[in-house]
Amino acid sequence: MSEFINNATKRKDKIKNALKRIHKGEAYEQVKQEFADVLSTATAQEISDIEQTLIGEGMPVEDIQYLCDVHVAMFRESLDQQPPPEMMPGHPVYTFRAENELLALVLNDTKQTLHKMQKEQSETLTQKLKGSLEKLKEFDVHYLRKENLLFPYLEKTNFSGPSSVMWGIHDDIRKGWKAMLAEIELGAAVSKESIEKLQREFTELENTMREMVYKEERILFPVAIERLTEENWLAIHAEEPDFGTSYVTRGTDWPTENKKKEPIDLSGKEKKEERKKTMSKFPLTTGDLSISQIDMLLTHLPVDITYVDENDTVLFFSETPDRIFKRTAAIIGRKVQNCHPPQSMDKVQHILDDFRAGTRDVAEFWIQMNGMFIHIRYFAMHDSDGNYKGALEVSQDLTPLRALEGEKRLLDD
Repeated sequence: MSEFINNATKRKDKIKNALKRIHKGEAYEQVKQEFADVLSTATAQEISDIEQTLIGEGMPVEDIQYLCDVHVAMFRESLDQQPPPEMMPGHPVYTFRAENELLALVLNDTKQTLHKMQKEQSETLTQKLKGSLEKLKEFDVHYLRKENLLFPYLEKTNFSGPSSVMWGIHDDIRKGWKAMLAEIELGAAVSKESIEKLQREFTELENTMREMVYKEERILFPVAIERLTEENWLAIHAEEPDFGTSYVTRGTDWPTENKKKEPIDLSGKEKKEERKKTMSKFPLTTGDLSISQIDMLLTHLPVDITYVDENDTVLFFSETPDRIFKRTAAIIGRKVQNCHPPQSMDKVQHILDDFRAGTRDVAEFWIQMNGMFIHIRYFAMHDSDGNYKGALEVSQDLTPLRALEGEKRLLDD
């Protein structure tokens, strides 16, 4: 056994050395040829562990994201020998893979439309292209489930580096289809030059999305199946309806009937309800409330709140009926930095550092999204002795309030 472990460790060290050399600018083909033997036996788990180690050693996530396609190309021969995981319809991995299969059809349809437009410019084809891109944009649901359900559970198994890299690529993909749609809205696709530009942009977008499919099926999903327990998968399955699916209807073969009957309650709702019934009221600053009353109060607030403790760990979020930004039970216990895209981590960390240092008490932003004007504020929280105790995020849709005029008295209809 010790010999096996030593061989595996040596192999991982050699692979890591190869990636570092490429990172420093050595020719990819030369490095690949030199390490051909060890690369041909690399497993998905080893690739993920190595990328995680490189991030831990200080290599920026953005650099690994840039090199990600090179990494996969190096290991493709080994990865192609590993069959993709086959799961029952209804299992989260099965649903992810079914979406990937239909994504290929949407990409093909978009490519064919652009090919026709190179020969013929018409409003009909322009609208067809717009429809195809809108359909492509629907695949964002697939990425959102990865980011908000699959990644948090993988992070709890110390798998965070590769997921950060993937999230960064997701955002590049989002920028790609949004840019193309914006160009069409501004009147692009009416000349040969503009169509050629759209073609170049789509080719880059298509390649990135297809490579992401390969990385999911050959690396991410096999690692997830190996690391996550059935209880984890059941928890992910339970929260999938909050996000929906892309192009497919989720199967019903999994979980099986005997699993459905088992009391799987990772959010602890049943235990919480029992605890609410038995615990007495808590003396607060200006009154006494029971747990049930506190929970009801937080749920009925006209704003969304999320509480992060002094260790940057998410401890609570309010489940309001019309929550603006989706939250799942999977983020409880997650580092708040991992709840944001990689390119936002520095900004989040800067705010938290300022809160700790006492140089800032509030940070606020406002954005326009899906027809809503959203106001987002972060508040530093300190105890009576002035010790930093975390941050409170408050989000509110101000659209109805900004439209108010005149006045309305209490009992007016």
